[in-house]
Amino acid sequence: MKNKAFKRYTVTSALPYANGPLHIGHLAGCYIPSDIYVRYLRSRERDVAYVCGSDEHGVAITIKAKKEGVSPQEVVDRYHEMMKESFREFGISFDHYSRTSAKIHHETASEFFKDLYQKGEFLEQTTQQYFDEEAGQFLADRYIEGTCPKCGHDGAYGDQCEKCGSSLSPTELINPKSKLSGSTPVLKETKHWFLDLARYTEFLKNWILVDHASDWKNNVLGQCRSWLEAGDGLQARSMTRDMDWGIPVPVEGAEGKVLYVWFDAPIGYISSTKEWAAEKGIDWEPYWKDEDTKLVHFIGKDNIVFHCIIFPAILKTHGGYVLPDNVPANEFLNLEGDKISTSRNWAVWLHEYLQDFPGKQDVLRYVLTANAPETKDNDFTWKDFQSRNNSELVAIFGNFVNRAVVLTHKFFEGKVPALGQLEQIDKGVLEEMAAFPEKIASSIERYRFREALSFVMDFARMGNKYLADTEPWKAIKTDPERTGTVLNIALNIAANLALVAEPFLPFTAGKMYGMLGLEGLRWEKAGSADLLKSGISIQQATLLFDKIEDQVVEAQVNKLLEAKKKNEMENAQAAPMKDIITYDDFAKLDMRVVKVLTVEPMPKSKKLLKLTVDTGLGQRTVLSGVAEHFKPEELIGKQVVMLINLAPRKMMGIDSEGMILMAEDRDGSLKLLQPHQTVFNGATIS
Repeated sequence: MKNKAFKRYTVTSALPYANGPLHIGHLAGCYIPSDIYVRYLRSRERDVAYVCGSDEHGVAITIKAKKEGVSPQEVVDRYHEMMKESFREFGISFDHYSRTSAKIHHETASEFFKDLYQKGEFLEQTTQQYFDEEAGQFLADRYIEGTCPKCGHDGAYGDQCEKCGSSLSPTELINPKSKLSGSTPVLKETKHWFLDLARYTEFLKNWILVDHASDWKNNVLGQCRSWLEAGDGLQARSMTRDMDWGIPVPVEGAEGKVLYVWFDAPIGYISSTKEWAAEKGIDWEPYWKDEDTKLVHFIGKDNIVFHCIIFPAILKTHGGYVLPDNVPANEFLNLEGDKISTSRNWAVWLHEYLQDFPGKQDVLRYVLTANAPETKDNDFTWKDFQSRNNSELVAIFGNFVNRAVVLTHKFFEGKVPALGQLEQIDKGVLEEMAAFPEKIASSIERYRFREALSFVMDFARMGNKYLADTEPWKAIKTDPERTGTVLNIALNIAANLALVAEPFLPFTAGKMYGMLGLEGLRWEKAGSADLLKSGISIQQATLLFDKIEDQVVEAQVNKLLEAKKKNEMENAQAAPMKDIITYDDFAKLDMRVVKVLTVEPMPKSKKLLKLTVDTGLGQRTVLSGVAEHFKPEELIGKQVVMLINLAPRKMMGIDSEGMILMAEDRDGSLKLLQPHQTVFNGATIS
């Protein structure tokens, strides 16, 4: 509700799947934006519940478990703890981080389903769904892959094509295959419970396209409109699945079925709030049921339909719950010009970043916010990461704070000097300082975090310019009082900068508070010219940021490329088998172990090496296209396998009298075929 004053705020971030570590795409999508928003609200002393938790019932969990040969519970236990710790170390300040395997969540989700079931909201339907006869089970949407009927992408899932973003049903896929066995699934009858979304069409149209037309982001409205105004309208969607991992469907006749993950996952926000409130000894209900509560969901664009259409329809039907006031979804973040992909290991993992860049949480927070995909997909590159750190955080933000503190210690023994007579330049700077907090706050409250951060950096630029224009290091020689006034103002700019930067750079703000001897500042004080009183002592300057050198980011790029290469090797497909031959055909091949005697490059050829080999029957000359894979000295003296009865072939004027046999690895490199023990030259291969 635009412009309404709220008593409290319930802020959620999308529940991450507990099937792998967190990466920068997750952070840029919803966790950094939500943390900025919540830290700002707390600074304004608002009543906030900031909740999240691990989503532990998705099909992705069972796929991971099957791949690793462990139970789903082992998978979620491992990644739940890893994600929870990474969030904590990175400074994502959840009030409570729960998990959907918790008993209270099972109870809450089951209660929701039973409530809708008893009200007759579900359509009980027997439909045909894909069944893997080899695995002996029905296939959830993500267990089916095929060709997208809309864009032709191979590898689309049964519920969505990640390339074009289209929502799909499994039966729409072209050439569907089971991810369990690789076989073609068959259609088989099964009973499920569907939520008839068409019944909510008018409510959703009015609530989204009328009530929130002016305050929701265009990407959110656009995706909702594509669903609500589609030619065939909203379709009934199954809220149950044939699986053995998840929350059992709490009605008779539903044995072997669990709640659809997108039915139970958003309810995880409610169960997480219940746990938080119980720990604090307060009532959870006002945070979800009081009309004076503002509910905000931070998500990525792939979750829009679930948070804006399906979950609100469930809340509305259940009754008694507030609906989201806003759902500020971000677009996707790419990495070095390519889509982030956990399956291809093309990602910057948060836990690895924290190991590789200790103490630099705020650098990543800054870069991901400054380059946030708020209105369109954006790209993270390590060069941009380095540039923003060195030219912005070090050269502008850190430089200003360091100069103000160092000069105070140099000229006034580390005590805040008195504010003397103000000149016009001082008055102008103080007016600008007073205006910055409101500009930053306005952008934050409209979920424009990238814009808000740019104002914070402009604030630091103003401080730098003020020192450059007033030159206190020169004025001290003739007018110490004037120098004191300048540094008093500069230190108060630094104090204000710490206050307004805290939502974005909490670790840096903490260091600044320590240097300046401040604590407990609230947003209402932002813009004040006397946050630091004259006469108080401040600490010695410590560098807030340091330069990141070329070799550091080059190492990160190489790490990415190595991970990509390794993944390609692990997932490379063997070449198809050639036509069947008879034993008589094979017997015609005379393969021998030979010894390489000499090797020399072939003039004017990048690929060919000239080898002289001992076949046991005499010496022969062979030209082999391995110059890009081996140095001559690496081959001399080796025993290798050679096809010796291949008809000679003239190459570059030389008869090549056979073929050295090699194996091509998954990365395209060649490997010598060699006996594991030394044998006599000319030994036959049979």
